[in-house]
Amino acid sequence: MATLIDGKKIAQDVRDNVRRDVADFVDRTGIRPALATVLVGGDPASAVYVASKRKACVVAGMVDRHHHLEAHATQTEVEDLLDALAVDTEVSGILLQLPLPGHLDREPLIDRIPSVKDVDGLGTLSAGLLAQGKHGLRPCTPLGVMELLARLPITLEGASVVVVGRSALVGRPLAQMLVQANATVTVAHSRTRDLGAITRGAQVLVAAAGVPGLIGAEHVSEGTTVVDVGIHRTPDGLVGDVSFDEVEPKASFITPVPGGVGPMTIAMLLRNTLNAAELQWGG
Repeated sequence: MATLIDGKKIAQDVRDNVRRDVADFVDRTGIRPALATVLVGGDPASAVYVASKRKACVVAGMVDRHHHLEAHATQTEVEDLLDALAVDTEVSGILLQLPLPGHLDREPLIDRIPSVKDVDGLGTLSAGLLAQGKHGLRPCTPLGVMELLARLPITLEGASVVVVGRSALVGRPLAQMLVQANATVTVAHSRTRDLGAITRGAQVLVAAAGVPGLIGAEHVSEGTTVVDVGIHRTPDGLVGDVSFDEVEPKASFITPVPGGVGPMTIAMLLRNTLNAAELQWGG
């Protein structure tokens, strides 16, 4: 039977550390890091996510700078707001909440956020810095996965790791982070032929394809560390990309859904916001 990876506990530890580091940063610089969140429209789920991020920001000792635009806001209106935040010296990090209303073009908007304020790590320049292994802000969910793995009694260096998923949000940046940790990484996805033949060779398996129950017992070897990034709302409750009841008996470590990767995302957002403040201060 697998040991559960307690994302809630680890996320709280990260938050506690960030709160202490924010206090130290304020003492050293006289600057209080500030996170500017931008919400366009009234999507209920997005509103809940933004509220959680804002609350966590305040608890960590940072400044909450929230901006809410109506759903009919134009591309130019959103651009103007992002441009203003980009040059605002009192703003450390900028987060444009996704998804956006359908009439808005997401990519150009994300790329208006300077890389030193791109706390989601989703801009083209941020992606390039990651690809080249240069210092910069990284996407929060992959960072959270790396933090979880770092807390386990396993060695990533030289390990065979399979990432199932190739999205710009999780799969691709996570694969690059794992390569930089000297793991031997294979990227598979929902259209990979004979997926089980690939995943059964993994010592560490990360499921991030966005397909409920994609990974079953037939995809996992005994003793594998399994990280489930997926989260899906079903009539039976929240489930992940991994069929937990099938896989858990074979795994050595496994993340639950909920309570695994999910709590880490906001924790790493806080860490990124502080890192952004450090980058801009340059002390």
